[in-house]
Amino acid sequence: MKILPPVAIGARRLLPSQWDVLAAVLVLGAIVLLADAGRQVVAPLATLKTHPVGLSPWLLPGYALRTTLRMLVAMAFSLLFTFTYATWAAKSERAGALLVPVLDILQSVPILSFISITYVFFMSLAPGQVLGAEFGAIFGIFTSQAWNMAFSFYQSLRTVPVELEEAGRVFGLSGWARFWRIEVPFGMPSLVWNMMMSMSGSWFFVVASEAFSVGNTSITLPGIGSYIALAIVHKDLAAIFYAIAAMAIVILIYDQLLFRPLVAWADRFRFDQEQMEEAPESWMLTVLRRSQLIDAAAKPFRTALRWSYRLSPPKQVALPGRKNPFVSRLADAAWYVVLVVLGLYSLWRAVTFIAAGVTWHDVFLATGLGFITMLRVFVLIAIASAIWTPVGIYVGLRPKLARFVQPVAQFLAAFPANLFYPVFVVAIVTWNLNADIWTSPLMILGTQWYILFNVIAGASGMPRDLRDAAANFQLKGWLWWRRVALPGVFPFYVTGAITA
Repeated sequence: MKILPPVAIGARRLLPSQWDVLAAVLVLGAIVLLADAGRQVVAPLATLKTHPVGLSPWLLPGYALRTTLRMLVAMAFSLLFTFTYATWAAKSERAGALLVPVLDILQSVPILSFISITYVFFMSLAPGQVLGAEFGAIFGIFTSQAWNMAFSFYQSLRTVPVELEEAGRVFGLSGWARFWRIEVPFGMPSLVWNMMMSMSGSWFFVVASEAFSVGNTSITLPGIGSYIALAIVHKDLAAIFYAIAAMAIVILIYDQLLFRPLVAWADRFRFDQEQMEEAPESWMLTVLRRSQLIDAAAKPFRTALRWSYRLSPPKQVALPGRKNPFVSRLADAAWYVVLVVLGLYSLWRAVTFIAAGVTWHDVFLATGLGFITMLRVFVLIAIASAIWTPVGIYVGLRPKLARFVQPVAQFLAAFPANLFYPVFVVAIVTWNLNADIWTSPLMILGTQWYILFNVIAGASGMPRDLRDAAANFQLKGWLWWRRVALPGVFPFYVTGAITA
């Protein structure tokens, strides 16, 4: 016989709790902000002239909202790019031989070198509307986020433990199900930290993305980036201070509402047999977990995702030994021949184009200057690694300290490095210093954080049993660093160093 619960209990479940009320307020507030921003996006392009960017501090909340929405939209496209491009590169040895070098080249190309071309393309998608300019700005921010996240996820997919892959095959999971149930959860802790780094690093490119010129046309989108650019032009130090304060508030807000919940949520996917002594916490994640409204709204998405696991029936994966080695080697040879042919054709086209307007003297000069720049980069990356690798390991192994360092590091990484340029110029001129040497440290201002964030992600994901084993064997000092700490974070460090 079915026993019904008391009326009081049933009624209590139907009534919204305090978590539902708080979640509803946050969701409705987000919807209102998105609707207001969407109304401004579809406005005619002429409105940017009639309502130009001003330096009043009361305009900063609206500018901060527009900039943050652009960064979040770019982050969504960066995640889509990461889950497709990085997965393809990691799953296919042949494709990875091409996609990984291309990704490395793309993340090394300065955004300012191609931003004008991309803006012309995106403006043509929505002529006469602000939407086209918004597309261009979002793409500029996307290029400052996607490469780092793709490298991180690629590294995670290449290091998925064999026992997890074998467990997925034993349970008969399809490739799609293994991707979402095993591989994405395994790479999520590292990806979340790289998302934070990408979000912070994109603040520097916001200045170039929101205020740009194409030919004789200058377009300035409302945002903190264009506000900073205008303040630099007018040499208004007070306005720059207001912009920095607004950045700090925005970083604190999305740290509490987005990244801190993601860090606490991703902790459940740590590949560890023992639970952390001090698991990360987030009040926002508590609200989302305890709200019945959020659970009801997310239920259709969970159901659809679980249903998608059945699209391809479970099937046994052929063992590597069953493949025909001759056919495999022949396919590899054909693929590499295609790559060599494409490379030679591209080289011939580049030489033909350069020879039309460039002398051999210019080629040798550019090569020599490029070598000097490469030497500067290597030296500065080595210095940044020596400083921030130990710091990242120390912070990553202490969750309480990581919760304090996280927003501080985000703000420092987001601080526009170009605001330091006048200070360096004044110092170099005042003390008559060698500019070839003393301008080099400016490179560290933006690159060092990639190393720090990745090392923190690696140290925080270090298995507890490995640390306990090191303690039982009384490994201390340099032996502990050489045998435990540095090998444990080395894959994450390589990802951060490549991006840096």
